[in-house]
Amino acid sequence: MQTNSPPTAHPLPLISANTRINGLDTLRACAILLVLMYHYQVFVSHEPSFGFLSEIGWVGVDLFFVLSGYLIGNQIFAGLKSEQGFSLKTFYIRRALRTLPNFYVVLAIYFLFPAEAGGKAVTPLWKFLTFTQNFDLKPGSAFSHAWSLSIEEQFYIALPLFAMVSIAFLKSVRVMWLILFGAMAMAACTRYFMWQKVGDDYTQYYLHIYYSTWCRFDELLPGVALALLKNFHPQLWTRSLKYGHYSFLSGLLVSGVAMYLFTFYSYVDGDGFQWFTTSFGYTLLSTGFALLTWAGLSPNSYLYRWRIPGASVLALWSYALYLLHKPLMNVLIRPLESWGISVKSWLGISVMFALSLLGTYVLYRLVETPFMRLRDRYFPYK
Repeated sequence: MQTNSPPTAHPLPLISANTRINGLDTLRACAILLVLMYHYQVFVSHEPSFGFLSEIGWVGVDLFFVLSGYLIGNQIFAGLKSEQGFSLKTFYIRRALRTLPNFYVVLAIYFLFPAEAGGKAVTPLWKFLTFTQNFDLKPGSAFSHAWSLSIEEQFYIALPLFAMVSIAFLKSVRVMWLILFGAMAMAACTRYFMWQKVGDDYTQYYLHIYYSTWCRFDELLPGVALALLKNFHPQLWTRSLKYGHYSFLSGLLVSGVAMYLFTFYSYVDGDGFQWFTTSFGYTLLSTGFALLTWAGLSPNSYLYRWRIPGASVLALWSYALYLLHKPLMNVLIRPLESWGISVKSWLGISVMFALSLLGTYVLYRLVETPFMRLRDRYFPYK
């Protein structure tokens, strides 16, 4: 699906450096690279610098949603089934220390240097601080890529509450399954309802479907379903991990079909957005990515066994890189052109990516790492 605005993803880091899983690192690295390649086309080179990967790179957000759903769901469900129980207070504090410091630094950059960072109108500050920026978000606004962070922060509030009610209060895992499937069905129905209103208007599509909490939150739920299966159906989970190769192949197939639909049957000239892809394409895409995540957790899958050089570093830095790459690349466009380096050349692309990684490293070391240490020291998982 080709667009004129820059949707993106909000990647969260893996649990810790000493519990990294190669398969999840690889998926997270792929997701952030897809986002970078898509954004490079949208606001830097204005052409598919990486070919088809530039065109389809927006799906990195969907992969991040699924991975986040699994990782956060696993933390919640593991706590609920443990002897110590699940602490809602500790969960919220850990999430705040994890997501907010980097976010506040980049948010300050946008408000202190709006012309250099984005050159466009910035959403009112209160929407960023309340994580409601994605509501009525105008495509192309400065720091628009924080829309997915808003959805995930809303998700962090809602999921543990639903999990506690169904599992801790009602003592029913079945209710939790019903909530997950019911919510996914509701989101698909909401997308169909909104499709009837958008027609062929791209701006309305992004306002009411792409950036909408009600139309996108369900992509976190296939990952949550994996976490629920792992923690409360351990025998079935163990048996399923024996078929990691099949999960990998089926994940490639399902997500590939979804990408094909979005590429050729999402928007048709003269006919507008298509109802099936709009309603069910995101469900299909997140299901395919959940199958890949499943494969990434299976010791019988090559995805689990592969240790791709640099993937773990990209995965570890992905949140900082996600936040920082757009303002940093915007700042670099004019100096590179004044030095005679075209941003469309491989030299320009290499410089952009290298400096983005350097800036990410600084943000990761000076901001993210100290708060992660503070979190693990004073609010550890018991």
